[in-house]
Amino acid sequence: MNQYALHRLEYDKVVNRVADYAVSYLGKRHVEGMRPMTELRTVRTALDETAEALAILNNGASVPIPSLSGIETVLQLSGTGYVFNEQDFANIRLFLQGCGQLQTYMAAKASVAPRIAGYAGSMHELSGLKREIDRCIRNGQVDDGASRDLLKTRRKIAAVAEKIKARMDALMSRHRSIMQEQLFSVRSGRYVLPIKKEHRKLVAGSVLDESSSGQTVYIEPQEIAHLQHELASLRAEEAREEEKVLADLTGLVEEADYELKLNVEAIGTYDFLFAKAKFALAVNGRNVGLNDRGLIRLHSAVHPLLGGGTVPLDFTIGRSYSSLVITGPNTGGKTIALKTVGLLTLMAQSGLLVPAGEGSELAVFRHVAADIGDGQSIEQSLSTFSAHIRNMVGILDIADGSTLVLLDELASGTDPGEGVGLSIAILEALHERGATVVATTHFNEIKHFASQTPGFQNARMEFDAETLQPLYRLRIGEAGQSYAFLIAKKLGIPAGIISRSEQLTSARGSGADFTDGARLAKPGTGAKQEYPRLTELEQKRELDPEPVRVRLEELQEEPQEQRQDNRPVKQGRQERTGAGLTSGDSGRNEAGAVPAPKLEIGDCVFIAYLGKTGIVCEAEDARGNVGVMIQKQRFRINRKRLALHIAKSELYPDDYDMDIVFESKEDRKKRKLMSRKHAEGVMIVKKPETDG
Repeated sequence: MNQYALHRLEYDKVVNRVADYAVSYLGKRHVEGMRPMTELRTVRTALDETAEALAILNNGASVPIPSLSGIETVLQLSGTGYVFNEQDFANIRLFLQGCGQLQTYMAAKASVAPRIAGYAGSMHELSGLKREIDRCIRNGQVDDGASRDLLKTRRKIAAVAEKIKARMDALMSRHRSIMQEQLFSVRSGRYVLPIKKEHRKLVAGSVLDESSSGQTVYIEPQEIAHLQHELASLRAEEAREEEKVLADLTGLVEEADYELKLNVEAIGTYDFLFAKAKFALAVNGRNVGLNDRGLIRLHSAVHPLLGGGTVPLDFTIGRSYSSLVITGPNTGGKTIALKTVGLLTLMAQSGLLVPAGEGSELAVFRHVAADIGDGQSIEQSLSTFSAHIRNMVGILDIADGSTLVLLDELASGTDPGEGVGLSIAILEALHERGATVVATTHFNEIKHFASQTPGFQNARMEFDAETLQPLYRLRIGEAGQSYAFLIAKKLGIPAGIISRSEQLTSARGSGADFTDGARLAKPGTGAKQEYPRLTELEQKRELDPEPVRVRLEELQEEPQEQRQDNRPVKQGRQERTGAGLTSGDSGRNEAGAVPAPKLEIGDCVFIAYLGKTGIVCEAEDARGNVGVMIQKQRFRINRKRLALHIAKSELYPDDYDMDIVFESKEDRKKRKLMSRKHAEGVMIVKKPETDG
């Protein structure tokens, strides 16, 4: 799955939210490793399991997930020669007790959650290990009954300790007057008397310690020294016996290592499942239908990270159209709609219930790719447009019939004219690859393309024109607008500027150039477009053929409704005006014009989706593709996308040498030289044709 898309769709934030609900280290590890799955059956199983966990939580039950505290360390050290201590066995005992409680609990929920209840059935009770720990460890210590030798040793210790205390009581009575306190204490495991420093020589024995003030010395009386040595020896024997007991218990744990790991894995799985279910409770998640046909139907869906108050989204794609172009004003909710579709798809494929209404259905995709946000990288010195293009290269590399592509703000970051053409070409390429595409844009050309192309559909975000407030509702089947003029007008921009803006925008839609004052004159200026007649230029062909080329390049920049004599183009009985065909026209193709029966090399044609004209340089092939030269670059464009602008017969004499049009002066000189003799090192390099 595309990592960039996961990040841009904020999938990592969802993962972090789910991880907050996990209670064990292994449950959190499962959540952090969660990634969208791509196999339909696997995704279906994961969603159904989460739905069962949610059903249990909805019954108000508290699930007894055992603590895994200390178990990770036990499993890591098992089999390494390490002998577990009393605290380790206390943790193991608590874990086994929790496993038993969970098994009992899930067995009672088998009717509500049959799938996930089965996981508890694979857990091991390990009753023998549990009984042995109970017998040997009590109150965090090795119990007397853990072994017969340990019991004997501890009885001897108790007897010797009793003798020492009796002797110490007698010594305290004898030395009461010189003692700092009327009690004995223990230093380094040996019994001592606290004697005032100035009377230390009155007590026979060894000084083992001294108070911080130096006024008290702690003396081990000589009378009990032999008993002290005996007690120390018994203490060492006791430690050896305890070590034997702990070593035997460690051996039992190692024998049950496999079963313990299975139990731990089951606990981690349950923790993971119920963490997903708790997240579903928080976002009002629901189980949804699935398919692998690219069909998405969302009813009342909301973005899971936006909280309450979000306007629900109704969205459909994948039946009569697989590419949807969403338009609307800024902050109108286009990007949120895009992200909602993408994130809910990723969530469902991760086994997470999605916040959507009853009857919603999502498709399982092998790839989810996105180009959202400017993606600008200062470190890599990439412009916004460069970042978009690099991302699109990666998307085109993986796009196929099992790919969801989400594109935000098509044609942004570069010249609008070129950006629109590039965006439409990319949409076409993605559609040809069978990808499911959802895109947002502000550009009318892309909306018009979507309305005229099979497999594409427009949608708009609703907007209240009176209050200038977005309504955040998506309406599929209608193209929207940015409402820039309306907003500007209501905010105080003069009416004259608004009118001029509308005129410029209208002219741009017809292919005119904003910067050409002669082509788009302001009202009342009297400016008029003047082009030299082609026949006049042809008279100078023998002197310099380049003016002909200049004229043809001008034609390629000429808007579709304009002719060199400033007359509208007539095609049969239909007349093209500056706004396109007249309202009574019929039979127009997707370029908005009636197609000629057959295009000839030299015909000037109009390509609507690019807003440009070109010259036919290669006849139509078996697939219906025509070679067209546009601004010195050759393209292969389907005949259906071309409309005759000016016929060849109106542009050139019958005997006109078309090489003048399609070859540069340098190449023609080279070709003439090569036709006369062999020219070492001379070659003509042809630029490759581009699919339009």
